[in-house]
Amino acid sequence: MLVLAVGLLGLAGMQATSLRNNQSAYNRSQATQLAYDLADRMRANVAGKATYTSISPISNATAKANCKNTTGCTPADMAENDLKQWSDAVIAALPNGTGTITVTTGVYTIAITWDDDHDGVATNNPNFQTSFQL
Repeated sequence: MLVLAVGLLGLAGMQATSLRNNQSAYNRSQATQLAYDLADRMRANVAGKATYTSISPISNATAKANCKNTTGCTPADMAENDLKQWSDAVIAALPNGTGTITVTTGVYTIAITWDDDHDGVATNNPNFQTSFQL
């Protein structure tokens, strides 16, 4: 009976570790998808590229009512609308998710950080970065 109990406890521990690792992998794939989504949005709106890096933090972006289609929407409005939609998606998909965009000599870097271990501490959190040129 004791051997069976120890074996079942070990099995439960392995199951918990497996679930934690699967959730971590899911979060990383969400971050990857979200970073590439914003990169595609930026490539589609090269005329508004300055706006993508001028709003900081990104969560301060606002939705633009006239940007439901391209008629009546300036490239800057479209960029801010993209940032608002993207920021909302990052917050919804990742625990304490945040995103940043930086540009250095024409190379744009999108970075997403999230609280993978749900401890509320901002240290040792995973992040995903992708860099590209417009």
